[in-house]
Amino acid sequence: MLSRPPVEPAPPRSPAPESPVAVEPAPIPWYRRHSRALLAAVTAAALVLTAITAFRWGASTSGEPAARPSPSKSAERPPTIAEIHAAMVPSVVSVYVQGKDKAGKAESASGTGVVANADGTILTALHVVRGATAIEVVFADGTRSKAAITSTDPGRDIATLLPAELPSLLVPAVLGSGAAIGDTVVAIGDQLGLTGSTTTGVVSGLDRTITTEDSGKLAGLIQFDAAVNPGSSGGPLVNARGQTIGIVVALANPTDAGTFIGVGFAVPIGVAVAGGSRPPLL
Repeated sequence: MLSRPPVEPAPPRSPAPESPVAVEPAPIPWYRRHSRALLAAVTAAALVLTAITAFRWGASTSGEPAARPSPSKSAERPPTIAEIHAAMVPSVVSVYVQGKDKAGKAESASGTGVVANADGTILTALHVVRGATAIEVVFADGTRSKAAITSTDPGRDIATLLPAELPSLLVPAVLGSGAAIGDTVVAIGDQLGLTGSTTTGVVSGLDRTITTEDSGKLAGLIQFDAAVNPGSSGGPLVNARGQTIGIVVALANPTDAGTFIGVGFAVPIGVAVAGGSRPPLL
């Protein structure tokens, strides 16, 4: 408890009836004597409280509490594989080809493509449509259309197609760039004729060079371990943000079975859209 300081007794008053009576000032209360320190302490406490409030709730110029800040995009969780699949499927097409083999006998084949532009341009693997006498594409909503080859890039095994008809709602894929070893990737395509099959894995190598029977030497490829099989060619390789970063062109298998054993290859999307006899997207 605070106590008041001792006060010395006032000296005897001289009688002076015509003059004002001098009165000894009353002792200064402790809170006045320490008013500056008290004011400083109160001000500091108010500033601390204000800082805490501003830090917790954000600054506000109105008398009402400020709303909680929404999380930044960098803090948002990445999409799940199911969400990536749902977002990408409208951009993926099935590619059906009629042609003739080297002996002139009629044959058919199938692969995958991805809508890469608002005009309906489709990216696919060249070996899927090479030598075709007729090409049909089927969009995710069931729309079927004849398609023509508009550009080719044999050195990268890339071709572009332009459909004669487009669905009422065309959804081009979001194109991305860059890949690092260990990045999550998703491959979507018609594996073994199973439309829209979705598999996941990681980037397992970069700048790979391979030699294929159909396309010869291919360089600068992304290596990945998401499962792909015949029918996957031409489909998108998608990163964890749902962006298409490559076009699937090959798988490695030391046997003649042509099935997946853990190593697939894709042409980086930047190379795919820029190359060819008639670059489709520049």
